[in-house]
Order: sequence, then structure tokens, then C-alpha cells
Amino acid sequence: MSQQLLHDFIIEKHIKAALEEDIGYGDITTDFLYSENDTLTACLRTREDGIFCGMLVFEKVFSILSPDVKVTRLVNDGDEIKKGQKLAEVTGPARAILTGERTALNYVQRMSGIATETNKYQKAIAPYCARITDTRKNTPGFRYFEKYAVHTGGARLHRFNLCDCVMIKDNHIRHAGSITKAVSLIKENLSHAHKIEIECETKEEVKEALECGCDIIMLDNMPVDKMLECVKLIDKRAIVEASGNVKLNTVNEIASTGVDVISTSAIVANAPVLDLGLDI
Repeated sequence: MSQQLLHDFIIEKHIKAALEEDIGYGDITTDFLYSENDTLTACLRTREDGIFCGMLVFEKVFSILSPDVKVTRLVNDGDEIKKGQKLAEVTGPARAILTGERTALNYVQRMSGIATETNKYQKAIAPYCARITDTRKNTPGFRYFEKYAVHTGGARLHRFNLCDCVMIKDNHIRHAGSITKAVSLIKENLSHAHKIEIECETKEEVKEALECGCDIIMLDNMPVDKMLECVKLIDKRAIVEASGNVKLNTVNEIASTGVDVISTSAIVANAPVLDLGLDI
């Protein structure tokens, strides 16, 4: 998911709704203090180290408010940034810049925070070949931006929504009666273009999942020693995903088991915002 996929037609509607929510019937502070002809220059700076993300979104906020606002990029998405670094320069009508300031910062602070946290996890699993991925534990309505930020931080993306891939979990297995029955029922209607992932909590479930010919096996909340046994059992016959209780101080040990993918909600749900500011 490169920046080219942050298309205007996808993000513009979201940004307009955010501006409508924040502005209401007008910015009664800025509009009363500044005339239509007043201009200013502001600098986007970072107040801490991290990974920057969201420049196109930042620019779009101001272009919606006024086509006369010019944003000069000094960094790109995915760049490492250092405390005090100047990231962009914004020039143009004062009303548009000051009215859009908070909304623009809300986007890039959140997105940069996720990219920064994701990058920590991806770096923490070196030198192993596993890749960090996100989950569907996203902020409703903000998933597109959060997933873009995860990718910018150096990780891969899990399914975007429920129609991307079959994921058979414990509740599905209980309802069907077994993994085998669940897979059989789904394959009766499934498109050839979709993969099947099965969540397994025990070695016995892993064996059954393998016999069903699934594409991905998720080792859910398994101790590392059990995970290692299951990786050997699977022996490259399916993609192996580890999930559950993944933390920054445990992720390297999990990666050492030889799993292909480590999914965690922490890179989004627990990511703090990166402290950025727009200085006049």
C-alpha cells in the first residue's frame, strides 16, 4: 500500500466530514481576528523521534479549505524523523491554515504514531524472517488510514475486512461441530480466489487443520515451546501465523520459532500519537 493508493477520492470524503465536525458553522476565533487577505507561513515540526506518515492527508486538509494554501514537503512518508526537525512548510491564507491546523495535525499525529510503533515491532524481530501484521482491531471509520500507517511503518497488512479471507475461529468451530465440518461447509460456497485461515489453540487442532488443506494456520495464544512444536509439524505446508499476547518484549522470542507472520493489535490499539506541531 504505497502513498499512490491514498487516492483523493478515498480520503477526501473522510477529511471533509472531519472538517465539518470541527468547524461547525465557522471558526469564530480565526474569522474575527484575520481578514480574507491575511497570509502567513507555518512550519510542521516534530517534537520527538519517530516515523512520519500522512503527508498527503496533511496537504489535503488545507487544499480543501483553500486552493491557495501551498505545502512544501521536506520529508516523505516512512522517513525517520528527529526531535525538532522541520517536516513541511505551509504558506497561504491565514484563515485556511489556522482553521485546518488541528484537523491536519490529528491525522498526521495518529498516523505517525502508528507507523512509529509498528516500526519498533518490525525492528524487534530481527534477524528472523517473520513479518509483523495488523489485525481488524481498528478505529471505526479510520481503518484505511491506520492500515496505511502500519504499512508505512514497515509491516504487512492482514485482511482489510471480512470479505478478504476466510478466518475460522473458535466460535465458528463450535457451531459447525469441528474444524473439518467448518471447512467443508465453507468450501461448498467459497470462491477459488479466497484463502482459508484457521485459528488453532492446540497441536491436535493444527493436525486437523492441515488435513483439511487450509492455507493459513493461526497459532492462537500458544506458549513458545508449543508454538515451536507446531511450526515443525506444519513444515511449510501452510503459512504459519502467531497471534495473542504479542508485546514488544516478547515478539522476538515468538519470531525465533520460525513462524511466517506475527499479528498484533498493539501496533494500532496501543500506539501513542507522535507529538507534532504547526508553528507560526
